[in-house]
Amino acid sequence: MLAAIDVGNTNTVLGFFDGDNLVTRFRLASRSDTTADEYACTLDGLLRMSQLGFDRIDAVCLASVVPRLTEVFCDLSRRFFGQVPLVVGPGTRTGISIAYESPRDVGADRVVNAVAAHAAFQTDLIIVDFGTATTFDAVTAAGEYLGGVIVPGVTVSLDALFLRTAKLPRVEVARPESVIGRNTVHSIQSGAFYGYLSMVEGLVARMKDEMTPPVHVIATGGLAGLVCADSAFVDRIEPDLTLHGLRLIRDRNR
Repeated sequence: MLAAIDVGNTNTVLGFFDGDNLVTRFRLASRSDTTADEYACTLDGLLRMSQLGFDRIDAVCLASVVPRLTEVFCDLSRRFFGQVPLVVGPGTRTGISIAYESPRDVGADRVVNAVAAHAAFQTDLIIVDFGTATTFDAVTAAGEYLGGVIVPGVTVSLDALFLRTAKLPRVEVARPESVIGRNTVHSIQSGAFYGYLSMVEGLVARMKDEMTPPVHVIATGGLAGLVCADSAFVDRIEPDLTLHGLRLIRDRNR
């Protein structure tokens, strides 16, 4: 069984594959001060609830954008899974060529997403990943990663609004019933949701103008289902895109 680990700035997602089948996945908070022992203790309980155990894991593939936690999960993999993890980075066989001016600057999660999306569609692609930052990645039908766009995530924007104003409250991300808010909370939620949605749609449209049609748009990340649920510009919502990309990369590096 493969453990696919996606370490993000806010959350770490662990998916467990039996062959191509994603058996279960868990989402943990990414905390740089958490030790491998603490993560292992939490994970042991979660695996037991899924009738799995550490001894079932025979391979680990890891993508991380948090250097401190890269070491933590490598330590966890060696000590508790008994496996040396494949860490996605320069030199990893992915099947994707990087056309970025500095290929080493491309986040591992963005490369992994490109691998999974290209495997699903043999067309030009735009991948929108709603994480701590929202990233837009352009991939050609030939499997060339062109580059993309990075903007602050919607929750980061809301946190900044709360911290930099004296009277505006902290609100959760939600889709209000109307664009015109009738109170302060709804007004902020409208700005966050509909403003963000308009920004995403606008950037996707501009990126498509620089690519070769047909261009498929795939959305992933924690807020993809909320923001893109009724959006015609998204062809598919894939919440587990990164995990499947890790599975494919592990298969290509056996």
